[in-house]
Amino acid sequence: MPATSSVVVRARQASATLGRRRVWSGVDLDVRAGDFVAVLGPNGVGKSTLIKAILGLVALDGGTLDVLGSPPGATSQEIGYLPQRRSFPPGLRVRGVDLVRLGLDGDRWGTPVPGRRRWSARARSEDLRIAEVIDLVGANGYAERPIGEVSGGEQQRLLIAQALVRRPRLVLLDEPLDSLDLPTQASVAALISRICREDRVTVMIVAHDVNPILPYLDRVVYLARGAAISGLPSEVITGPTLTGLYGTPIEVLRTSDGGLVVVGQPEAPSVHSDRHHPHPHP
Repeated sequence: MPATSSVVVRARQASATLGRRRVWSGVDLDVRAGDFVAVLGPNGVGKSTLIKAILGLVALDGGTLDVLGSPPGATSQEIGYLPQRRSFPPGLRVRGVDLVRLGLDGDRWGTPVPGRRRWSARARSEDLRIAEVIDLVGANGYAERPIGEVSGGEQQRLLIAQALVRRPRLVLLDEPLDSLDLPTQASVAALISRICREDRVTVMIVAHDVNPILPYLDRVVYLARGAAISGLPSEVITGPTLTGLYGTPIEVLRTSDGGLVVVGQPEAPSVHSDRHHPHPHP
């Protein structure tokens, strides 16, 4: 864990309601600068809602939430965000490098004046930054290709570059490993961890399966039954802790290669196994 102790995200007794349904309440959370944090739990418990609350897109109905020392939404320029995986049609001709550029200028209105952008100091600086993040995520070999023609893992790397291009202090990734095969999950997880360590970026990742990212995590936030527990992975992902959270007996099994299998939760025993590619362990 990084030596700095500055808190990037702090929640105290936070609660959120969507429509008439209380999604979660009593959430206490400290995410420190440089941490790699996973938001875990079964489907429908509000993992994405927590990310949207941090972004200021969902208002709390109780408690407090501070993001980068300010109310949610006040520091959006310092946050990189990758929403739940979108699919690009095979015929889409937008290049990967153009997709990354949208992270810089996608919020600007109007059409650039021909010739002016190309030679401006700002344009040169932006081009250098785009090239830098494309290199950082290892996408040089395909960044000039249409986004619809590259693989799912390559698309995710380019989308991560898009989230990083403004040099954010905090990056929020909503299920970036979803729909990827197991080897690609492992390589993207390692990439995210390297970015977190080398660039001193704080990363919060929503995950359905903890195993691909487990070796890299500093802390986890586990949501279930409208409540949350946060702490070290070894403290939270245990039978006694999850039994208390779910209110029913839970067993956490460790496989020979260090993976985790959670057994007994009321919704689905596969919370920590990939939905699209069965985990190789029983």
